[in-house]
Amino acid sequence: MNDQPPAPLITNAPSEIADQVFVIPDGGVPLVPNVGIVIGSRAALVIDTGMGPRNGEVVRRHAATLAGDRPLFLTITHFHPEHGYGAQAFTDGPTIVYNHGQLEELRQKGQPYLEMFRGFGQPVAQQLEGVTLAEPHITFDRAAELLLGGRSAQLRTWGEAHTRADEIVFLPEQRVLFTGDLVENRCFAIFPWFPPDDADVDGDRWIAVLAELERLAPAVVVPGHGEVGDAGVITATREYLELLRSETRRLAGEGAGEEEVVAELDRSMRELHPDWAQPEWIASGARYFYAAHGREHSA
Repeated sequence: MNDQPPAPLITNAPSEIADQVFVIPDGGVPLVPNVGIVIGSRAALVIDTGMGPRNGEVVRRHAATLAGDRPLFLTITHFHPEHGYGAQAFTDGPTIVYNHGQLEELRQKGQPYLEMFRGFGQPVAQQLEGVTLAEPHITFDRAAELLLGGRSAQLRTWGEAHTRADEIVFLPEQRVLFTGDLVENRCFAIFPWFPPDDADVDGDRWIAVLAELERLAPAVVVPGHGEVGDAGVITATREYLELLRSETRRLAGEGAGEEEVVAELDRSMRELHPDWAQPEWIASGARYFYAAHGREHSA
């Protein structure tokens, strides 16, 4: 019996989801993100690279085929390895753009996360061979806009939510939104809550950011993982997080201990969403909100 996880390889071809807007779908493979390629008349933008230099090279070849002789930009939705550790394939020519908070988090946590992910099994470790952490050519603070020719790409961060500086990419002319791991489709929200090693998650702001994304009224939503959908994907994620928060607070207020809360919410959320992937993240979310509730009531 093979207990190794599947190799996190980008194998699908780009699919056009709007005029000259493409997604390389994750195919339901863990640790493979949805990758975006946006083609303008003057330049093209790549959103995320997959994990490791081989995946990054695959993404760059697809982007070069679609973009022709147009210059390439690359941006990453957040620093996690499966989203951005293929960026080194774009350091010789394309322009890499990150927000300031993301760059700081990459510098602080990039190497520890590389070592952590190498422990996820040989197929994952193989994709991380030869990784060098690529820093951007350009950084921005809260928002930036790339004029690609005939369309623009709005890059924005609201600060700490799923990570310290999650970034979204919105194409206002076509109302296409790339969310990174702020939103998943039929997948439980990923809480990288690993205190004391990493506790840079803010569930309350995450929920508030999702409300901001709903106000953009996107027609097409590309989640970090899962199938491309519409604005309902954002709403489903927000409603799940709100319920996880409120139920954690309720149970903790009734005197339940952390392990009791985790066990009850793991059971109830699995029952509520039996077709959602990665239910192991329910526990991390419940532990986060339990800790947050404790801080609020000890202040």
